[in-house]
Amino acid sequence: MKSLKLLKNDPWLEPYRAAIEKRYEYFLHKEKTLTQNGQISLSDFASGYLYFGLHPTKTGWVFREWAPNATAIYLTGDFNQWQEREEYRLNRLENGVFELNLPQDAMHHLDLYKLKIHWENGEGERIPAWTRRVVQDEKTNIFSAQVWNPAKPYQFKIKSFEPDTSPLLIYECHIGMATSEEKVGSYKEFTQHILPRIKADGYNAIQIMAIQEHPYYGSFGYHVSSFFSASSRFGTPDELKELIDTAHAMGIAVIMDIVHSHAVKNEVEGLGRFDGSYTQYFHGGHRREHPAWDSLCFDYGKNEVLHFLLSNCKFWLEEYKFDGFRFDGVTSMLYYSHGLGEGFSNYGDYYNGNEDGDAICYLTLANQLIHKINKYAITIAEEVSGMPGLAAPVKDGGYGFDYRMAMNIPDYWIKIIKEKQDQDWHPSGIWWETTNRRADEKTISYTESHDQALVGDKTIIFRLIDAEMYWHMSINDSNFMVDRGIALHKLIRLVTVSTINGGYLNFMGNEFGHPEWIDFPRYDNGWSYKYARRQWDLVDNPNLKYKYLGDFDKAMIHLIGSIRNFQKTTIYKVWDNDKDQVLAYRRGDYVFVFNFNPEKSFTGYGFLVSPGTYKIVLDSDCPDFGGFGRIDESVPYETIPDALYEEENKEWLKLYLPARTALILKKK
Repeated sequence: MKSLKLLKNDPWLEPYRAAIEKRYEYFLHKEKTLTQNGQISLSDFASGYLYFGLHPTKTGWVFREWAPNATAIYLTGDFNQWQEREEYRLNRLENGVFELNLPQDAMHHLDLYKLKIHWENGEGERIPAWTRRVVQDEKTNIFSAQVWNPAKPYQFKIKSFEPDTSPLLIYECHIGMATSEEKVGSYKEFTQHILPRIKADGYNAIQIMAIQEHPYYGSFGYHVSSFFSASSRFGTPDELKELIDTAHAMGIAVIMDIVHSHAVKNEVEGLGRFDGSYTQYFHGGHRREHPAWDSLCFDYGKNEVLHFLLSNCKFWLEEYKFDGFRFDGVTSMLYYSHGLGEGFSNYGDYYNGNEDGDAICYLTLANQLIHKINKYAITIAEEVSGMPGLAAPVKDGGYGFDYRMAMNIPDYWIKIIKEKQDQDWHPSGIWWETTNRRADEKTISYTESHDQALVGDKTIIFRLIDAEMYWHMSINDSNFMVDRGIALHKLIRLVTVSTINGGYLNFMGNEFGHPEWIDFPRYDNGWSYKYARRQWDLVDNPNLKYKYLGDFDKAMIHLIGSIRNFQKTTIYKVWDNDKDQVLAYRRGDYVFVFNFNPEKSFTGYGFLVSPGTYKIVLDSDCPDFGGFGRIDESVPYETIPDALYEEENKEWLKLYLPARTALILKKK
């Protein structure tokens, strides 16, 4: 076969050519099989949601389900007093498919329903696998499917949308947590109160967690039960559609955090033992249960499972107009070991027979499908091992993701804050960690996501300031730990966003240093919502220092977002000195300068740049951002010629660099 571009781009992959080509050939073979040798498209194959589940027809209703191990299936609900009645018994078709046709008055909008499935030597209540609406009874906590067929369904105002990815600036969020009240927030509240904040802050995308229905709120949405149902605890399907439509009207892309790496073990609410068998959707034997997540592992080798999951991707794109997905738990999918206990210290660790070829094929098919359906769609892989080719195009031999999460960066910041004294923060290490990536793959850089804020962990601001946050965040209160924390928080975020080669992500509230951790209501905390919310009043209060961090983040994001295709500009290191703790680099007409030194300020600190006049466009030491105002931002800086560097067309730029300060200068 013709040599793949992935191999041409990275000569170090040559010893593993056979494994990479075999993976690519398997994808081509599977795609050919699913599309019946090209007689149908992959999109046609992934249209199961249009066939299965409950659908209104011109004369009534049709319901279909795939349950090959079932001997009989009854539709039960409000409309038949939850009884197994013969007129609601499904007819068995071919290949394990069951179907029921009903007259128009047999079911109505908002009716509750379930399936009663019988199998040899057993039976059980089940929520249909393809249902689009699941609700929980407030008194009994029992989940049921619900008929959703409003007389006037929501009509999208924005028919097509092209995300702004130059650069992609993502605000990661959770609908339920987005309220300041001690409760579960709603789609409607998010649309009215949070989207305007995100727009004002300069972010051009949101990444929403916990959309797919999940029985346990505290799972953060990662133990999915109903893959085609938008969680009803936040509101209705139409309210979610309105949220997405409103975001699009604001120029904000909407990315869904999709969970196809595993599923909840529940049998009544989920797919755990849907038709009485253990292997309908999942592996059998020792591969059935995830050893770390208390969940079930999909069998990606079954075409029926591929049909279900690929249809799920298409459904969210077509029905709700999501602009793409962040695939959760990709590392767990790539390897038979789920990546647990693996070092991944060299290329040989990726190609040692541990790769799950079926899961890899699914991810490649999913990316192929998503980009065929919507050429502007965004796909992001949450992947920690560093598997080569993950964010390379499918045609080049890659997996087809647009971006991969730069998961090394938040780990680095945690490590340096925990283990290094301030005088040991070396710019050479910071530069290496923020720019170390594959040249042919785009990444999403971030300092912290929701992962770093969960109970048992700490946010960056809490690591820097800790308990002093409770007593010294008034603007009239001077405190060394708070001043240090605010200064470093700004530097950490600025160096991370300004070194991107793809996009940047922030979890809601972290931009202004939201205090404390995330802890969902559970038995151990008395089912409290105190820590499962965002205290927006803190950043809105002009008398508290949270506003300094919020205003700096807004200025930083707006500036980076205003530079067209900033993420594509070549980044050149101008200077780093670990002794002084000074780092400088250039991107286009912009020079970024950081003094991480906790004590020393430098006068006339110089480095070589292209000749011209430079103006400060962002100063972390500005009083508006909680700084000390040690720099006169109105002063232009003329470069100073040096005969030694005349041929290189470089001159000296000399600056005053206060301790713990960052500057962005633009060449006129």
